[in-house]
Order: sequence, then C-alpha cells, then structure tokens
Amino acid sequence: MTKKKRNVVERDSVVVKFVGDSGDGMQLSGNIFSDSAAVAGNDLATFPDFPAEIRAPQNTVPGVSGFQVHLGSKKIFTIGDLCDVIVAMNPASLKANLNWAKKGATLILDVDAFDEKSIEKAGYKSNPITDGSLNSYQVIPAPITSLTKGSLKEMDVDNKTAERSKNMFALGMLYFIFNRDLKQAISYFEIKFKKNPRLIDINTVVLKAGYAFADTIEAVESTISIPPAKMEKGKYRDINGNLATAWGLLAASEKSGRPLFLGSYPITPATDILVELAKWKSLGAKVFQAEDEIAGVCSAIGASFTGAMACTTTSGPGFSLKSEAIGLAVMTELPLIIVDVQRAGPSTGLPTKSEQSDLMQALYGRNGECPVIVIAASTPEDCFYYAFMAAKLSMEHMTPCIFLTDGTLGFGSALFKIPKMADLPPINPPLAKPNDPDYKPYRRDPETLVRQWAIPGTEGLRHRVGGLEKENIIGSVSTDPANHQLMVDLRAAKVEKVADFIPEQEIDGDKEGDLLVVSWGSTYGAVHIAVQQLKAEGKKISHAHFKYIMPLPKNTEKVLKGFKKIVVCELNSGQFVQYLKAKFPKDNYHQVNKVQGLPFTITELTEKFNQLLEEK
Repeated sequence: MTKKKRNVVERDSVVVKFVGDSGDGMQLSGNIFSDSAAVAGNDLATFPDFPAEIRAPQNTVPGVSGFQVHLGSKKIFTIGDLCDVIVAMNPASLKANLNWAKKGATLILDVDAFDEKSIEKAGYKSNPITDGSLNSYQVIPAPITSLTKGSLKEMDVDNKTAERSKNMFALGMLYFIFNRDLKQAISYFEIKFKKNPRLIDINTVVLKAGYAFADTIEAVESTISIPPAKMEKGKYRDINGNLATAWGLLAASEKSGRPLFLGSYPITPATDILVELAKWKSLGAKVFQAEDEIAGVCSAIGASFTGAMACTTTSGPGFSLKSEAIGLAVMTELPLIIVDVQRAGPSTGLPTKSEQSDLMQALYGRNGECPVIVIAASTPEDCFYYAFMAAKLSMEHMTPCIFLTDGTLGFGSALFKIPKMADLPPINPPLAKPNDPDYKPYRRDPETLVRQWAIPGTEGLRHRVGGLEKENIIGSVSTDPANHQLMVDLRAAKVEKVADFIPEQEIDGDKEGDLLVVSWGSTYGAVHIAVQQLKAEGKKISHAHFKYIMPLPKNTEKVLKGFKKIVVCELNSGQFVQYLKAKFPKDNYHQVNKVQGLPFTITELTEKFNQLLEEK
C-alpha cells in the first residue's frame, strides 16, 4: 500500500470511546489516550464504564467495558453526549454502544472478532459490517487481532500475549488519526512495565504497527487536529476524583498539623482512595484496611480521640453499616470525615454504576437526633478542594462531615491545576492547651458552640467521652431529661452555625427569571452546558449548583425566591428536591430524575427545560 496525503480537519472538541470485552484493555487504552491529550494541551473529561458483573460472559453485551474521553481546545464540562469516534473490539461492544454514536461517526472495528458465533452471541442476526446497517457511519474495518499477531512474529510472542496487545494496535491507529506523537505512549510503557522490558518492546511494536496501518489504508480519509486549550499558567495533570480526594485529605492533614488516619474496608467504587493513601507513609499517613466496614469507622473514631485527622471511605452499602458508629462520633463530638463514593443500589445494585441515591441516608440515616455536616463535590477537580473542606469543617467544628462523591467523579478524570499549599486556607483545630484550669470536656466556644479537642496524655486534661449522653460542660454520664434536650439542641445548633463559615450560594445567571435550575454533585457539567445553551437563545433561565447541603448556605431561601419555576435535577428519584421542599415549602418545584446508572445528557435536559419554559 502507498501512503496517501490526507486533509487535516481542525475540531474544537471530539468525543472518543474505546469499547470491548473486560479483558481487552479498554481502560488502559483510554487512559493513555487521555494522557496524550493532556500533554498536547487539550482540556478533557473521561468516564470509564465497567461491567456491573465481576465475570460477565465473554462477547456478551453485559460484559462490555468502555472508556469515554471528551477532549477539546476549550473548557470541557462533560464526558459528551454522543461519540465522534468509537473503537469497538467485538460485536457485543458495537451493539452496546452504537446508540451513543453520532450519525457520520467514525467506527474502528476489529473485523477478526466479527465471526458468526460472536455476532450471534451479541444479538445480531447478520454481520453489521456487511449488511448495510452501518451505512450512515464512516466504518474503518481493520483486522486488528491478526495484524497484531503478525507484527509480533519475529519476537516469538505466544498467541495469548499477542491477543492481549491488540488494544495497543487500535491505540496506534488513533494516534495517527489525531496526529499524536508516539513518544508519549512509549514513555508510559517504559514507566508501567519497567520491571518487564519485554512488555515495553511488545507494546511499542504493536503501537507502531497500528500507527503505520492507519497511515496506509484508504478508509482513513482525513486526520483530526485539536488545538491546545487556553489555560491559566501552572502545573497540570490528568486526575480522577478518587485520587483527588486522597490528595485533598493529605493536604488537609498538612495544613491542620494533625496526622492522617484512614480506617476503611475495600468497596467499589471507593477503594482507590484507600490504595492511594497507603502510598504516603512518607507524609505521615496511616492506613488500616479493616476486616469490615464497622471496624473501619470505629478504628477511625479511636484515632480521632487520640488527635488524628480521622477518615473512613466507603460506598452506599458500607455507609449504611457505619451509621451507628457515626452516631458515636456525633455524641462524643469528635471530628470524622466519611467519604461516600455513591453507586447504584439498593443492596449490591449495580456496583460499577453511578447514582446520587445516598443523600437522604447522609442527611438522616442514623438513630436519634444525629445531625452532621454534608457537602458534595461536582467535578473530579472539586474532589480535592471539597475533601479538604470536609476535613477543615469537621476538625474546626468538632463533628463528623460526610463528603459525597459518586462513581462518575471517582473513576472519571479531568485536568487538574495543582495548587500551592500556601494558597489553601488554614485549618485551625480547637486544641485544648495543657493545664488549662478552665478546661471541661463540653465547655463550648460561645460563637461556634464547638468544644475543645483534648488529646489524651496532655497534662492536666483528663476527661471522659462516650456513647452515653453526657452532662453539659462537665461530661459525666447524665440521664436527666432536661440535660438531654439541651445537648441535642446544642449539637444541632453547632452544625447549623457552620452556615456562618461557608460561602453564600451563587447563581449562574440573573437572580430573577422564569426558571431556576438546581443541581448538586456530578450533574454539574451537563446542567451547566444545557443552561448556557438556553441562555444563549435568550431564555430567562439561571442555574444554582449546591455543594454545601447540611447546612445549606444562608441565602438559599433568597436564591429560590426570585423565580417562577424551580427544577431540581438529580440522579435519583427526587431526594434533594424533597429536602428543599421540607426546608422551604413552595408549590413551584419541578423535577428531572434519572436512575439508570448513567449521567444526564445535555439533550434530555434542554428538552425538559424548554418544556417547563413553554408551559404556563
């Protein structure tokens, strides 16, 4: 074949998705491609899509694994509604994802995988490559598996290893199509496989073979160029929400001067926080992988009693198991950060899929009158800053703080400008001083109602705390009804006073209008873009995205007052809207809800917003 001179098409953004069986290496290909976009200066957002079953049958739709990347020369807020390019390694992955392809999208298909048995297993009645059903797309049929094996013939590589390398052949094709430098991917191999140089050579050979193949075939009619995005000067990296959360907690530990302790039990999709923090003994982090969820949170409470910045990480099922112990932290008035990376439920549910269905549990899921601080991140980058804030608020106000993220944020990634420690706000835990003659376990600051944190062993500060109700100020066990009422009221008032230490709620748009769109958590990107599109059309629509949930910002009622209609968008059946209705009763609330383990698309939001704007 002879090389063909191709046109270069400049695009401001493109959505690419890698899909295949669980063992096809789609997550790895997607991550390397994302890194190349970041190195090229593009902004990006990613979304890995794992099967909900641990070992779904091969070549079936439930077993499809995917990785979506939205990259561009402008600020990227979402993972993208529909894909411009899909790399599908078998019929099942094409079947599961074709609905997410734009008309005219490029489909790179491994024709070697489209045998009769696999086609039938995927639910097709005929071969989609040859039956005309893909005529509205640009199809690049490539014998990826056989060409991968052929490229490795001289290296005497066994068939199994060769087949496992086919994802790098597809990645090489994409590097050519997007005018990327192969050096970045090769550097990645050198780091990842440094203990096995043969794997570096194998992956490099296959990557280059895929690049060369794309350079010679007629089906690649043009290549794509995406200019760098304009960004503030600084040091950036591609970061997922779980990694950002871990780093935010480490930063809070350094700022507060309190050693970090994490007591946790592994659970999807939160485990990576535990794994990351375990790497940082050099920064004083202590990580305890407990035998179960209850042991994890109880160990953290013990560490908090001794003066550590104590954390526990989990997802919905584990969060419910921790509820009694969280009540103990409320009663003892000890700081505790509980990170809940939400997933689809109930019970085991869809453990690799994302929802916002734990909000009511975070607000009310404990016995007794048991208020805690609740905040939520909205982007992977946000996970750093709001994990930091969760630690700050918990320690400075001596009460547990629940920090909500979800699978979309935890696994998804975005570009993150690494901040300077000097630019982060101070954290000042209310530590009691040695031999303070006025110290009492439950004596409170009159402004904040916060008790002091007396570290055991500090001279002259012997005290008791525990799960039984305590006498106000003194701290001895008390069953007096009036005292119990007083302590319940004080703990609740202390949490409400946190509103004095958080920013007021902002509105994106006018403070009055026809429609206020309310959102929280990972819905931010899609809602933001949908609102911007309608504002550009002249619609009287504004957006309020909440990050502080308990307590709500002090001006929340004022924010809600200026609009004829309020629509609350969330990935559950309506939990935040019920909370707002209870706090601020009105008859103009509306809802947009989705419980499919998938994020909102911009299209479905704009359709609903237009419908509400047109209704009288």
